[in-house]
Amino acid sequence: MNKSLKLIALAVIVALSYAVYRLGWPVIEAKIDRRNAQAGLTPNQLDANGPLPGDVSLYAKELECQQKIPTPGYYSSLNGAEISDSERSGLFPCATFTGLLDGPNQVYAWRSADDYPGVSYINNRKPGELYIVGGEYPTLEDPNMVGPFVAKANATTGKQLWRTYLDNLNASGRWIGNANLNILEDGNIVFAWSNQIVLIDGDTGLILKHNTLPGGEAPAEDVNFKHLTIAPDGTLILKDQTRPIGCTLQGTMAIIKCSAEGMKQPNSVLVAVDPKNLQVLDWLQLPEPAPSPHIIAPYHDKIAIYMGMISTAARYFWDPVTRKLSADKNWMVQPLAEGQNAITAPTMVGDWVAVQTNGLFSEKKASSVVVIHQDDASNVHTIFPFGELKKGELSFAPPKAGADPENNMIYSADMGMRKVAGIKIDPATGDLKVAFVVDDISTTFQPLIGQKDKRVLLLTNMKLNVEREPIKMALFTENYKEQLTWRDAATGKILAESDFFEPLSINGLTPPGFGGRIYFTSAVGKGFYVLQVRPKPAS
Repeated sequence: MNKSLKLIALAVIVALSYAVYRLGWPVIEAKIDRRNAQAGLTPNQLDANGPLPGDVSLYAKELECQQKIPTPGYYSSLNGAEISDSERSGLFPCATFTGLLDGPNQVYAWRSADDYPGVSYINNRKPGELYIVGGEYPTLEDPNMVGPFVAKANATTGKQLWRTYLDNLNASGRWIGNANLNILEDGNIVFAWSNQIVLIDGDTGLILKHNTLPGGEAPAEDVNFKHLTIAPDGTLILKDQTRPIGCTLQGTMAIIKCSAEGMKQPNSVLVAVDPKNLQVLDWLQLPEPAPSPHIIAPYHDKIAIYMGMISTAARYFWDPVTRKLSADKNWMVQPLAEGQNAITAPTMVGDWVAVQTNGLFSEKKASSVVVIHQDDASNVHTIFPFGELKKGELSFAPPKAGADPENNMIYSADMGMRKVAGIKIDPATGDLKVAFVVDDISTTFQPLIGQKDKRVLLLTNMKLNVEREPIKMALFTENYKEQLTWRDAATGKILAESDFFEPLSINGLTPPGFGGRIYFTSAVGKGFYVLQVRPKPAS
């Protein structure tokens, strides 16, 4: 081949190579970008490969179902209250499990488009609307987090629509602990934190009203009105947590950490507030600290308020005619066994009020579930679902007991003993019997979704990064990962389980969304996860 032909051939090769580069590089570059975007994603996220709208064919059906259930005071939505309703039941009969009850399932996950530092609570109003509380959970990286804030986001993508900041502890000097989220009947949001309360426009985030709440004998800097529930007449019933005197830590865990050091909590107060103008209508000084939330339930023709204080389970009444709070002196029970520590929030199961013990750490006595009859405070039944503590073991059962009154079930989680139990109650006698016990470490509530005969139990499950690390140390240092499991509520059998993500926010929830979705909040990670179960596809 002569020289000129060689040059022509070389030119053709160069031209072809350039053409291949021009045509192929965008494809290669796209693959590189895609791999970079997928770096660090869990298998559940890779399987979803994008935002999860859930099953959109269920939206209208779920909303219609929910609107048939009376929720006086609250917006009629799948999850318009912090935990379901004024009883904080944790029961969501109109939420859907979109997997199989008798076959293999696949979990899909996607992380919110925007970050919500310190996210704890998520509620929905209409399908597509999501409300988020954050900024009140200190992390090791940000111990003096700015907040709390309330935000509105797209329910599928987590893209923020607006965010309203309500405080900055670095400037105000207040103690900021967890603060729950409730949507009023008119669609606006009432929100309390420290000794403050505001009314927020649910459409715009504009603060409409503000007031200061009475802390009673507790110093203002040690008060946190996390516990807000709405009575059937619309009146707001609030109770405060109190931080031990001399404690300077932030977050709700300050109660646990400083109490363990022997610091003393001041007593709590119970307050009634007008939902329209936030005027304080009445308040009572309580005889003990009450670190766990109260619930509201009808009792004959009265509005009853049940609460667990440090050592006493008690009942109070709200009278909407006289606008007065009062104590029921005939219904005060001290259910703690020797060595147990603190009562958690009550749970209604038919005519019985159930409380969980060891809301604070105990190294002396295992946790128990105690049921008390509404009509007779001397009619008390107790069960120790996990047996007795062995030497070196720890009991810590911070969440309220879950319950399914339709199926006569109670659920108990003790993260210190690393177990969760399903307990059967005889509605006539109050007798208790363990239905199942599963190995599962969880600090949070046990929501139930679905209709009576297809009830599904949601449990988080922690996995320690250092297997033999003491559970208390792992909790305080956030040195663990956490997943969500879907279980048969009658047997505890696992139906589906997610990947392990960053830890769920302490005191955070895993609430249902429309279309079979579940939200998983993580103050340690970025934003929150949207999860959904579907039948496992064929290989």
